[in-house]
Amino acid sequence: MTDSIRPLILISNDDGITAEGIHVLARVASQLGDVVVVAPDGPRSGGSSALTWGTILRPERHADYCGAEMWSLNGTPVDCIKLALHAICNRRPSLVLAGINHGANTGNSVIYSGTMGATIEGCIAGIPSIGYSLITHNPTVDDFAACEPLIDSLTRQVMAAGLPEGVCLNVNIPAGGNVKGCRRARACHGEWVNEYDEYADPLGKPFYMLTGKYHNLEPEATDTDLYWNEQGYASVVAVVPDSDYLAPLPGITLE
Repeated sequence: MTDSIRPLILISNDDGITAEGIHVLARVASQLGDVVVVAPDGPRSGGSSALTWGTILRPERHADYCGAEMWSLNGTPVDCIKLALHAICNRRPSLVLAGINHGANTGNSVIYSGTMGATIEGCIAGIPSIGYSLITHNPTVDDFAACEPLIDSLTRQVMAAGLPEGVCLNVNIPAGGNVKGCRRARACHGEWVNEYDEYADPLGKPFYMLTGKYHNLEPEATDTDLYWNEQGYASVVAVVPDSDYLAPLPGITLE
């Protein structure tokens, strides 16, 4: 490919412009096309698909990294994708990538994740989109090094073959520096438990901090993201933002 026809890849995250994960992703993607990174100016984890309303959004250009344009925005991950498509990218991206998230987005975490919010926004815009997450909040150089071949391979395949309309991918990669491969999976059914720690301020008034642990409700299942991650494989889960579910709703009559 010549520079004039290299595909454009748009990248965002929810850990912010300074996160190591987004720099690793930009470095890998820069081998595959022209890269524009638009990320929040600080952490926005748990932001899901939130939008900023009633506040001025100001993009700021930073020094390029590995040939990638680097921009920060005082908004959410979805703001980053929307504004990039509207005002920053000089042509329509061929691909949207999000991550590499510091921490898992398995099970129902896809609902809360700002990384997946950005991925879903790219999908809604009709662009093949992939969200990448590393299952640790304290990634090491070895963790990222193990991610890179997998991300390179899967991204190349999606660039070549595309994705079904209305489908994006949620990819979770095990930590430890040794990834055995990729497996197609479904999101594990589970629930968050012990979600808040309670404390008291100097006046004795209680306050709370989000914490929690994900409880697997189907530990015997062998086709879920959690199962394959525990076996040392990256899980690839298809996510459909716009449901076309029209099966019967038992007991409900609509007139």
